[in-house]
Parts: sequence; structure tokens; C-alpha cells
Amino acid sequence: MSSFVLLEKARHLQALVLDVDGILSDGFVTFTNSGDEIKSFDIRDGLGMKLVQKVGMKVIIITGRQSQIVQKRMNDLGVDLVFQGREDKGIALREACAQLGLLPEDCLYMGDDWPDLSAFSIAGMKVTVPNGHVEVRHRADLITQAYGGRGAVREVCDMLLHAKGEYQHMLENFLRIPH
Repeated sequence: MSSFVLLEKARHLQALVLDVDGILSDGFVTFTNSGDEIKSFDIRDGLGMKLVQKVGMKVIIITGRQSQIVQKRMNDLGVDLVFQGREDKGIALREACAQLGLLPEDCLYMGDDWPDLSAFSIAGMKVTVPNGHVEVRHRADLITQAYGGRGAVREVCDMLLHAKGEYQHMLENFLRIPH
């Protein structure tokens, strides 16, 4: 898909819907000797999520795993909805849309593996990462340059800000020197 068509399609999107493992994190599940899970998130992704919320987009998380770490991080970011323990991601996407008064075609869905395909089939825009499963890459409108957990979500957030004509305005807010 050309960048012009991609931006035109993204202009009307109202929600950013994200998988966690492989998208917001690097996809590795690490445990300590005591069995505690360790998960890393890219701080740039978090800022991107907050920026798209500032321009009126909703942010929704749909993940197949359950994790207190995910709940804490998403609470810290003020994410609109978090669905954990949901392998039925297409159904979860429909439920999220119903709660927020949206249609699935109003959503950009970002995932990386087979469990994401049901949400891909109904989302308005489908995005994955370079190491996403081949079947997911074949169905994606966009494959990011960055990997999951390494700025891929921020890349998509920047694209959304550009599509909505808000990128420069948001950047200028950070360039101002306080008096």
C-alpha cells in the first residue's frame, strides 16, 4: 500500500488496538528463579500512545496472556480499555468497539501472530512488525521498520499523528522553552 493511501486510510481511524507480547514487548517471556515474570516496554511506545490519545484516539489493549505488569503499565499510561486472557481477539475487538461506540473498521489493530488474525479480519487497518508471523505479514497493510518492544508502536503512533495533521503541532509543544 502506498504511503499516501496508507495515510488517507489512517486519517479516519479512531482507535489504536494493540497486542502486547511481540508488539508492546519483544515477545520474550522471562521468569525469575522465584517464578516472577519480567517484561520490558519501550518508553517511546508509551509516549506515542499518550500522544495519540491527546488527539482524541482511543487506545485499547487485547492480549492472550494475564499479567499484573501489563495492567500496571497500561494504568500508568491511561489506556482506555485492557482485555487480558483473551485468545478470541476478534470477539474482544467487537466488545471493545461496542463499549466505546466504535466500529471495528474505525480501528487500527497491531498484532504479530495467529491469535491476532481474527481481529485483523475486521479491523480497518492491520499492522505488524518485521518478525511477525508470515501469515500475519501477508495480511498487513503496514509492516513497521522497528521490532515489537523496540519502538514499533511509536512508529505507528507517529504515522497516525501525520495522518491526522497533528504531528507538527504535537512536536512544537515539546520544542517550546518554558519561561
